[in-house]
Amino acid sequence: YVCSTWGNNHFKTFDGDVYQFPGICEYNFVSDCREAYKEFSVHIQRALNSNGHPEIQYILMKIKDIMVYLKPNMAVVDGRIVKTPYYTSGVLIESGEIYTKIYAKLGMVLMWNQQDALMVELDNKFNNHTCGLCGDYNGIPIYNEFIKGDASYNSITYGNLQKISKPNAKCEDPDETQALPSCNEHRDECQRLLTSPAFADCRLRLNLEMYIQACMQDKCACNGKEDSFCLCSTISEYSRQCSHAGGRPGEWRTQNFC
Repeated sequence: YVCSTWGNNHFKTFDGDVYQFPGICEYNFVSDCREAYKEFSVHIQRALNSNGHPEIQYILMKIKDIMVYLKPNMAVVDGRIVKTPYYTSGVLIESGEIYTKIYAKLGMVLMWNQQDALMVELDNKFNNHTCGLCGDYNGIPIYNEFIKGDASYNSITYGNLQKISKPNAKCEDPDETQALPSCNEHRDECQRLLTSPAFADCRLRLNLEMYIQACMQDKCACNGKEDSFCLCSTISEYSRQCSHAGGRPGEWRTQNFC
């Protein structure tokens, strides 16, 4: 099971909820939240890059007693910059041109494209034991993330609850009253892109509708700028998730598209 975040602040929890949360503080992405000994935690911090697009600035992981700090093209383990591939007690860090991958023997794989997209795969022994932006991994969408007991949260409230409090951090919480626009005028284009022949092997493996919705939000947010980030980030995520689900996406990028 995977939890991911990509592009214009989209998140998909282990239980399959997809939501947007534009926070720029440090957040708990996913952690083992059992009371006693916590096996791992993954924190992320986003910021806007020079083009005004959100990117992940760093990832901070704790795996048992090992601290790993990742930035683009840099891995720091327990305070020392390391050359990859790097292996230390049950943790392997690999880094290529595009992806940084971490394999942890305790049952976790992390994959980051060093820009906007992060995917964490967890062993199902962590079912019902996680917390953070990825949710509780209990197999039930919405429950305990957006509905807890009698309370219901919107995605911004939920995201703000995952903030890591740091005494000197200067970051504003996103406004919880902001409603997302409907963006329906972009449905046809997004549907066309995501049902292109290149993705024929993906249709039955993934929930197409949620990627169409994310693509529509991207188009809205970009206000007609023909910027590759606006179009490509959700299609890239769809392609990655399809491969991850055992599908074989065809070649969808062209000279003049993405």
